[in-house]
Amino acid sequence: MKIGSLDVWPPVVLAPMAGITNRAYRTLCREQGGGLFVCEMITSRALVERNPLTYEMIRFGPTESPRSIQLYGVDPVVMGRAAKIIVDEDLADHIDLNFGCPVPKVTRRGGGAAVPYKRRLLRSIIREVVAGAGPLPVTVKMRKGIDDDHLTYLDAGLIAAEEGVQAVALHARTAIQHYGGFADWDAIARLRDAVPGDVPVLGNGDIWTADDALRMVAQTGCDGVVIGRGCLGRPWLFRDLENAFNGSSERAEPRLGEVVTMLLRHAELLVEVMGDEKHGVSDFRKHVGWYLKAFSVGAETRRLTAQAASLDELRERLSGLDLDQPWPGEAADGPRGKSGERQKVLLPHGWLDDPDDFAVPEVEDALSGG
Repeated sequence: MKIGSLDVWPPVVLAPMAGITNRAYRTLCREQGGGLFVCEMITSRALVERNPLTYEMIRFGPTESPRSIQLYGVDPVVMGRAAKIIVDEDLADHIDLNFGCPVPKVTRRGGGAAVPYKRRLLRSIIREVVAGAGPLPVTVKMRKGIDDDHLTYLDAGLIAAEEGVQAVALHARTAIQHYGGFADWDAIARLRDAVPGDVPVLGNGDIWTADDALRMVAQTGCDGVVIGRGCLGRPWLFRDLENAFNGSSERAEPRLGEVVTMLLRHAELLVEVMGDEKHGVSDFRKHVGWYLKAFSVGAETRRLTAQAASLDELRERLSGLDLDQPWPGEAADGPRGKSGERQKVLLPHGWLDDPDDFAVPEVEDALSGG
């Protein structure tokens, strides 16, 4: 798959996930297979204002190539300035734009999944970023729309292609769905039909195994896939994906001992990246349930392991497990991470009144993440 000047094989992208796709996890996933591995979402304003936390979040390891940053913002001028900073300071090799985040702190300011409803604003943001990015490829990740009454993905995909975006990714859910229900893969097929053939379309949503990825490509005609929650606690999914796209039927089915080895390496990498064992292990705790999903380890062991305060404590609480347990199969392959639909999408007052309104909404937080 060609994305501007980048040759991407296998055609797989690690979706930016707040609190997940930091340097430690990207390293772990890269060790398993190829693709594009995108850092956590950052705000354009934070980058322009040189927020120290933001610069730490976009620090890449020496072996990370290509380096991918996802930007979020609502002000075209600020977004363009952020893109130019990325180029001038050689901070990344690829810029992805977030038009899909459904969380309230983003959408209530008109950002993320809310932006594509304002077609002129969307076009202006993309135009400014493409101009600021110069030689760097710019891609877009979006959702179907705000809800079923306010679908935006076809118009947004065409606008992105017209403004020089090098690839478009669609999470085939609306913002109000959040991560609930099922992804509408037919929408990915419709987007692939609508967008010019020389602009890759990537599909996202309900890819839990490498075979799901192959099914999505076959069913929709999309050019590649974006992996989000499916890889939580399963970095070896990227090995499976590389095998699958290379025509191999080999799939990872690790025993519990192999999973525990990977789990501990993840925790060690987080400690190394954060430079502090207490904070690294604390940050790792949310991953424990994902790694141990469907294995017979007992509720008390899960609870105590997720409360570990040091690497030694983590190792000790895992030491009594039956490490010869085989991979649990479908029970471990299935959905993971947060799910559930929302009752409403928080939006700025009057946001849905006029899709052609060009007013820039309230400026986003200077803090990164989403």
